[in-house]
Parts: sequence; C-alpha cells; structure tokens
Amino acid sequence: MPILRYSPASPYARKVRIVAEILGFGKDVELVGADPSDPADTVREQNPLGKIPILVFANGDTLYDSRVIAEYFDVLAGGGKLFPSDSASRFEALKQQALGDGINDAALLIRYESVVRPEHLRHPEASALQAGKVERGLAQLDRQPPSGAVTIGHIAVASALGYQDLRFGGAWRAKYPNLVAWLDDFAKKVPAYEATHVA
Repeated sequence: MPILRYSPASPYARKVRIVAEILGFGKDVELVGADPSDPADTVREQNPLGKIPILVFANGDTLYDSRVIAEYFDVLAGGGKLFPSDSASRFEALKQQALGDGINDAALLIRYESVVRPEHLRHPEASALQAGKVERGLAQLDRQPPSGAVTIGHIAVASALGYQDLRFGGAWRAKYPNLVAWLDDFAKKVPAYEATHVA
C-alpha cells in the first residue's frame, strides 16, 4: 500500500485525495501526516523540495507533486478518466488545473506573509500582488466555471475554493455567486469533496 504524505489543510493534498477517491484508490492509500517546516521530518528526503503531497511506494520510490500524483492515479485507473483523452478537452482541464493551483500558490504566499513572517518584516505590497492573482482567478472562474464531466480541472478549482473557505473565512462567496452555486453542485456530485473537508 503506498503512503501519501500530506497535511489535512493542504489544498494540493486534498486535490490528490479527491482524485484517489473518485478513481477507487482511496482505501489503497495510507495517509501519513507531514510537517514540511520540520527539518527532522523525512519529507525532505522523500522530496528534495520539501513539499507535499508525496506518494511513497513500498520500495521507497516517490512521486511528487499533486499534478504528477493525480495523473499517476488516472493512468493507474486506465487513463482518460479525469485527464481527458481528446486534446481540446484535455488542455481545457489542464488550464483549469493551472488556474486552481495558481490561486492556491498565491493564497499560500498571502498566508505565509500574514501568519508566518514576523510582523516587522511583512510587506503589504507583496500580499496585495498575490491577492490580485486570487481575485482575477476567482473572477474568471465566476464568469466561466468548469463545465461538463468532472475532470482534474474541476477538482483543482474546488480544492482552491475549499482553501479559501478554510484560511480566509469564505470571503470570496459574497462576490462570486456563480462560483458558489458551482461549488455546491460539485460537492453534491463528488462526495469526496465533503469527505476531505477540514474544519
């Protein structure tokens, strides 16, 4: 049984967990917590970048990051399940995944700046730059949310919205009603979304 090194709050780990559940591998993966900020954690041996999620196999081989692990599960399931086979649909799904992951990248930098960095070293301009990325990404998704059969793009976007709820109090919801409706529908269609929720 492979091990998934993860943090429950990580939107990237949540994306992988949702993928695994949808494709029927949820019970085949052992979840093991990780603390990338702890130098004693083996995360840095399993991924030289010291980032999660990491899929660790019985022989010690590893896969990282979330995009690679998600596609691995898709291939393991026969391919073309969450990563469409036809090129137009595939690149649309990959673009949506890039947007969802990019929103998370920016959100994590905002959180780092406002929570981890000592107050006297914080730069409001840096946070504002990242906040602009989040706002533009959410606005684009509100205008054109993912549609059709569930793909990796849908999952990445849902994971990003979940992280906005978790770390930023769901402030996005008042401004983007179409996206709220989309996420509600996604949660109904994909039980793994609620199953991976962190309070």
